Amino acid sequence: MTKNWEEIELEKLVEIDGEYCVPHELNEARHVVDWGPFEPPRGAGYIIRKLLLFIPAMYLFILAVQIMKTGAAAIGPQIQGQFPFANGISTLGFGWLGAYFVLSGSPVAATAISLYGAGTLTRLQTFTMLSGSRLGASFIVLLTGFLYAARNRHDPNRSEPIGMGIQAMTMTALVYLPGMVIGYGIIRSGMLDGLNLHASGQLEAALSVVWGPVVDAIEGIVPNTFLFLVGLLVILASFKVLDRVLPQVSSDSTAKRATWMRRPWTMFALGCIVATLTLSVSVALTVLIPLAVKGYVRRDDALPYIMGANITTLADTLVVAMLQRDPVAAQIVLAEAIGVTIVSLAILAFWYQPVKRRVILIDDYFAGSTKRLAIFVGILFVLPVSFLLSGLWVGPILQ
Repeated sequence: MTKNWEEIELEKLVEIDGEYCVPHELNEARHVVDWGPFEPPRGAGYIIRKLLLFIPAMYLFILAVQIMKTGAAAIGPQIQGQFPFANGISTLGFGWLGAYFVLSGSPVAATAISLYGAGTLTRLQTFTMLSGSRLGASFIVLLTGFLYAARNRHDPNRSEPIGMGIQAMTMTALVYLPGMVIGYGIIRSGMLDGLNLHASGQLEAALSVVWGPVVDAIEGIVPNTFLFLVGLLVILASFKVLDRVLPQVSSDSTAKRATWMRRPWTMFALGCIVATLTLSVSVALTVLIPLAVKGYVRRDDALPYIMGANITTLADTLVVAMLQRDPVAAQIVLAEAIGVTIVSLAILAFWYQPVKRRVILIDDYFAGSTKRLAIFVGILFVLPVSFLLSGLWVGPILQ
């Protein structure tokens, strides 16, 4: 069989200290860039097409924020203090289940920030709803793992994607629950009060000129009750367009030879980068499924990656917060990010090996039996539903 050009070129590569090189002369090697799980650059035309898509993507994103702000201001007085926004526990459950429903945490986080900007949610309620959206965002990884296992019943590695999903949910909870305590402590202490990251008067005027006519036109057609929902749909559309603009994460053969992906701190940095570029922890973590199935990434290697992705996934939420008039919105997002970062760095620096062993034990326990797996999934729904329903019988506490 005739070999193609790429196969011939790959045969020339020689692995040296985890890097792949092209022998040039005797005792000399010319290094080539290993892009790992990222797609390599494809030329000027490809970059131009990406830039042309970026403009409408960002227009839709900011338009969605403006519509949600208007919609939140319209419905805010009617839903303030009412179920499911009665207290900080119910908003935690609402954000958690909301991320399940849309299979992404970012739109739910943007909703929390918009409702805070309209005065509907308190600082605590906004913070817990934001945290809930992060806790539920990894559910898509578990769902993808289920779908893969169901479709490939005879694959010897069919348990790997399910295990990766369990691990993503477990590790996210492990860093976010203590991170929430630290983050809210930062908010209560006033450590970030000096930060004024919010839309200025000049920016508000510019937003009104560019996006105001479109928002007014939509407001004239859509009833106020549904205006916020329209904004949510638009922001989902903007994320869809952004998915086509931002660098793609693949599971091709480059990942197979990226030995640096086995190092905790490198994987942590990679998770931070991927989540920042894709603006979605759902996308950043779901790519682990094909990598795990093909044996490119082991489950224990993925733990630092999950921690890194769970930090920088808040980047798009921070942008939404900075478009609000109240600077506290950005402070809430930053406090969450700081709390999770502190927990993640502490685990990596001091407790990585014991944490890894226990997470893998939990993973193996629930993935090893259909009955135990059903219990794990049940817990994933019972907890947020219980938190959500607390708004019905607990009342307006923990404001």
